[in-house]
Amino acid sequence: MAGNTSVAAQQQPRRQFSLVRCVATCLLALIVLVGLAVLIAWLVISPKKLVYTLENGSVQNFNLTNNHLNATFDFVLRAFNRNRRISVYYDYIESTVTYEDQTLAFNTVDPFFQPHRNVSRIKPKLVALNLAMSPSTSKDLMIEKTSKEIQVDVHFKARVRLKVGTWKSNHRTLRIVCYSVTVHLSWYKHFDRVPCEAEL
Repeated sequence: MAGNTSVAAQQQPRRQFSLVRCVATCLLALIVLVGLAVLIAWLVISPKKLVYTLENGSVQNFNLTNNHLNATFDFVLRAFNRNRRISVYYDYIESTVTYEDQTLAFNTVDPFFQPHRNVSRIKPKLVALNLAMSPSTSKDLMIEKTSKEIQVDVHFKARVRLKVGTWKSNHRTLRIVCYSVTVHLSWYKHFDRVPCEAEL
C-alpha cells in the first residue's frame, strides 16, 4: 500500500510538468504563427514612407512695425503616397509657420482622403495679425526683410488613419517639418522646392 502511494506521488509532478510544457509549446507556436502572419502581411503590403515636398511659398501684405507683425503666408505642400495598397485619411491637419522658434501664424486645413499611388496638394493660408514679437526676433526679421526675403520653418501636424482593403488603423500622429524655407517678398522671385521631414 505504501509503495502505491509513493508511485502516485512521483507521477503527480510529472503530469504537472507535462501540462506546463504543453501550454508553453502551444504559446510558442501561437507566437510564431502570429509573427509569420505579420511578416507575410508586411511583405505583401510593402509599406513605403510618405513623401512631402514644399512646392511653393509666398508672403503678402508684410508689415513689421513697433515689434508687431502683419503678414499672409501661402504654401503648397505636395503629399506623395507611393504605396500600392495603403490609403490615408487625413482627419485633422494644422499648419504653423515659425521664425527663430517663435510662431508667426497658425491655421487648420480641411480633412481629405488620399488613395494609394496618389499625389495630393495641401494649400494652407496662414495669417499673422498684429502679432507681438520679441525685440530681438523683430530686429532679426527686419534685417532679413531688407534682402527682400525671409527664412522660416513650416510645420504640419495631422491625425491620420491608414487604410488597407477594408481594414482601417487607429489614429496616428503625423508630423511634417520643412526647414529653412525661403519666401520672397517680391512676387517675381522663383521659389526653390524644399524636401520635408516626416515622422509617423
